[in-house]
Amino acid sequence: MFAPKPLFSPAHLGDRVHNEKEVLERQSNRIQDSAASHSQRIQQAQTEFAEMVNAKGNELADGLKDAASKGNLYNAANAYWLDALQRAVLTLDVLRERGNTDLEHEAAGTPPVLVYDHELVMDGETLSRPVNYQLLRILPPAGVVVQDWKRPYMIIDPRAGHGAGIGGFKQDSQVGVALRAGHPVYFVVFRQRPVYGQTLADVMRAEAEFVREITRRHPKAPAPIIVGNCQGGWATMLLAAANPDITGPLVINGAPMAYWSGHAGDSTMRYNGGLLGGAMPALLLSDLGHGQFDGAHLVSNFEMLNPGRNFFGKYYDLFANVDANRESFLEFEKWWGGFHFTNEAEIRWIVEQLFVGNKLARGEASLEHGRPLDLKAIRSPIIVFASKGDNITPPQQALNWIADTYADEREIVVRGNRIIYMVHEKVGHLGIFVSSSVAKREHAEMASTLKTIESLAPGLYEMVIEDIHENDGEEHFVVNFQNRTMADLLGIISPDRSDERDFAAVARLSEMGVHTYETLVRPAVQAVVTPQVAQAIENAHPSRVSRRAFANTVNPLMPLVEQAADKVRKERAPVDETNPFLAAERLVAATITHSMDMWRDTRDAAYELAFIGLYGNPFMQWVGATHAHTRTQKDPAELRYLPEVQAMLLGVGQGGLEEAVIRMLILLADSRGSVRRDRLERSSTVLTEEEPFASLSDEERTALIRQQSIIVEFEREKAIRALPRLLPTREMRERALEAVHFVLGPTGEMAKETLALVERFEGLLSPEPAALPPRPKTHKREVVAVKPVASKDQTPTEVATATSAAKQPVKRMNKPTTKKVAAKKAAE
Repeated sequence: MFAPKPLFSPAHLGDRVHNEKEVLERQSNRIQDSAASHSQRIQQAQTEFAEMVNAKGNELADGLKDAASKGNLYNAANAYWLDALQRAVLTLDVLRERGNTDLEHEAAGTPPVLVYDHELVMDGETLSRPVNYQLLRILPPAGVVVQDWKRPYMIIDPRAGHGAGIGGFKQDSQVGVALRAGHPVYFVVFRQRPVYGQTLADVMRAEAEFVREITRRHPKAPAPIIVGNCQGGWATMLLAAANPDITGPLVINGAPMAYWSGHAGDSTMRYNGGLLGGAMPALLLSDLGHGQFDGAHLVSNFEMLNPGRNFFGKYYDLFANVDANRESFLEFEKWWGGFHFTNEAEIRWIVEQLFVGNKLARGEASLEHGRPLDLKAIRSPIIVFASKGDNITPPQQALNWIADTYADEREIVVRGNRIIYMVHEKVGHLGIFVSSSVAKREHAEMASTLKTIESLAPGLYEMVIEDIHENDGEEHFVVNFQNRTMADLLGIISPDRSDERDFAAVARLSEMGVHTYETLVRPAVQAVVTPQVAQAIENAHPSRVSRRAFANTVNPLMPLVEQAADKVRKERAPVDETNPFLAAERLVAATITHSMDMWRDTRDAAYELAFIGLYGNPFMQWVGATHAHTRTQKDPAELRYLPEVQAMLLGVGQGGLEEAVIRMLILLADSRGSVRRDRLERSSTVLTEEEPFASLSDEERTALIRQQSIIVEFEREKAIRALPRLLPTREMRERALEAVHFVLGPTGEMAKETLALVERFEGLLSPEPAALPPRPKTHKREVVAVKPVASKDQTPTEVATATSAAKQPVKRMNKPTTKKVAAKKAAE
């Protein structure tokens, strides 16, 4: 008889125990690191607060003593309380206006909050698969001239709970930067409620039609630049991946792309899926909305990230300076309170494919059945803007998709992509879109870069902006594009990504929870929720109630507040800034804000520690094993043997002036490790305005740059030695060297490596052509007649002549003629 085979061999059991010990040890270390990180942050915040309280307390004590010694303490108190009461009335009046504005804005259909005049170009509801999206053209303000031949912009705003318009919310904005540069600007907006049955695939098709319409309106301009803000960023990437032939450069601002990524002690929002039940809550809330997901839920999540600011700080800032802050507060709150909706199918795709599943970065996302999405399909240059101060989209989520998509930076070159990233040090999430300083600096430099970005060789770059203060007192910027490797990228954002394994278990449990909900709970919920019930739930949302409670039509006391505010404005008596009681007010406000921040930091620490404890253990690692795999990537060493790479490498000694100049410019940029924007602009001038490059189409020019980049990447030395063969005449060599010197600029600005390479070029390309190496002997090939294909530009006579010529006998090389064959046979 055969002995039963044990289920696990002793060696297997040993490996399993060892693996479990390793997981437990890693979990323990992560808990310690997380606790230490949060503890350090809380302690630092406490220390800074204590120092502030000590300093402000001393100032307050000195102010009170000074007022008491002068006998002004009573008068100071009266002046302060009068001012505080007046400010309280005016603040209540502003909240009343906000409530009224919310109701009016919603009654009008929550139009975009753009500060620019605009006109409707296309309405998505008229398409064969209708959606609630629209394409607007921004009308330039007085004094701004827009040129139709310049590359147009299409800006896609986030549809993440709020309405559209944040990208053009201020004069100094993305829209303003593009308009002042003379570019036509189009804006993608959306109505408050989706069309019944619309999906994100339908939205993508509509956006593709918008791009085609813009292209039709500007036939002399290059393909449009697509700017995507936050959620609009990954929507832009979906659009470009599904339609790689219609878009120009892509600008992705604060867009989450790799949702499992983050940093210990930070990135709290990424834990929500694991701690709140995965995708199931989104389905439940959609059912409670009768098939629509209320954006107020998303806005509430954003507010909870910084409760001190959202629930107290912004209101105190209004109260502290209500005379000056009234307009700006109402403008922003109009956008912040314009809650929008998505269909259940849309929010489900977003949560399952992105938030919880992280499938887009891993190459597993499908926009619809049978239509997978691969970010490698994108051929447009991509600029990614991230910020370390962004608590909604941390840099890891904005940039890690690059490492997940490509094996290394060489694959980016092979694919012909140009990816440029920039990491800001401190601007917050909304500041990326609405900050005037960012618009004047980062967005302005991006706009200048986009004019010439397609002359940049394929690769991975970091955009570095250096501030230079000249003697005239004015501030100038120098922009460099530093060559980066994948190791450089991960070193900047997060070299250790082992904690992302925990989220695989979240993804699997989320799928199980969704199946359970759909089977056991959803039928009962949908049977109970009628449109009337859904409307009642919508109106009862705390975010709406807290705002509308101050509206005239809701609160009968508000007309009295309006009257009191009118009287206060006539009798306004602001208190002096040196009043000690005003200093006491500010100290109390700072204490309240700090207390709320302390609660937030403690909550965030508890969130992270609970998540690591729940999902970092060996059992959960086993549960998530089926979902923990990453994209299958080709070994970087094998990229050389791709058929398309091998075909391009065969052309190392083939070409002419165009190939030679482009190759030399790529070699020079590679030797420096960076490209200055002024040199990039001069390179663009050569490659687009001077012959023979001006006669090339954009596609031909892009293909040449890609081919020469691959040749330089894999056959650098051969590429240099082959230059004389590409430039056989004296005239061609002189023109090539002249173009190179023009792009490089003055010799004094060149690095040592650049000078050495230029001298080598000059030695190889001496005015008198050196003796070229003999070409390898080739066998004479048989010439085969090919039936000509009629061109649409040929006349019927030309076609007939070409056809007749094709029918003539063709002389075949190295073959005996027919007469010689006959004579030979006769002799035999």
